Amino acid sequence: MDLGLDGNAALVTASSSGLGRASAKALAAEGADVAICARGEEKLADAEEEIDAAGDGDVVAVPTDITDPDEIEALVDAAVEEFGGLDHLVTSAGGPPSGPFLETSERDWYEAYDLLVMSAVWLTKAAHPHLVESDAGSVVNVTSTSVREAIDGLVLSNAVRRGVIGLMKTQAREFAPDVRVNAVLPGAHETPRIQELVESAVERGEYDSYEEGLAAWAEDIPLDRVGRPEEFGDAVAFLCSERASFINGAAVPVDGGRLRS
Repeated sequence: MDLGLDGNAALVTASSSGLGRASAKALAAEGADVAICARGEEKLADAEEEIDAAGDGDVVAVPTDITDPDEIEALVDAAVEEFGGLDHLVTSAGGPPSGPFLETSERDWYEAYDLLVMSAVWLTKAAHPHLVESDAGSVVNVTSTSVREAIDGLVLSNAVRRGVIGLMKTQAREFAPDVRVNAVLPGAHETPRIQELVESAVERGEYDSYEEGLAAWAEDIPLDRVGRPEEFGDAVAFLCSERASFINGAAVPVDGGRLRS
């Protein structure tokens, strides 16, 4: 299927690793020019090389702290200057610290809100004037299945990420018909973060092997495995594309069927 993304320009945040990187790579493989960002310059340079090799489009990497609105403005400006416009915005952010409610400080709450909600607010405000000029303008917010079903020990993600869904639903109505806005809800995927957690559990003696530990993550997934990052990236690329032109205001789980709601 031709997604019609060839020659489009996309900006993907938190894209040096994990699902953000997979999303940027999928867009690049479809022929899009892609701007990527992260705070760590070394990992960002590595991601730039891999994403650039995935397609024929251009890739620009901009070190950015997405909790700083001034840096976000500079990021969007750099993408538009490099590509001459912007067609797609994918907002992604690393997860906030884990922990139960009574061990979560007030500062933790404010930092999680800036990381997850305000970053999406600042990014969309900065990108909207450019997206509305495109014939294919779209926004995809990467969130989590925790917006539908709370996950034990992740009170910040459970509570704060739901604000992104409210933001998405509002923007989907306000921005239409010029710009579509959707969200994706990833479940467990074999990202570097999960690999690290499984390897640590093996070292602690909780599992005999990496394969056994990874299988434990899939115990409640009907497809009986965790996802591959590229499968998630393909879903994001589809939602950005003209093939998804009548999908707007949707929160799409990519979790192998684990969610029951």
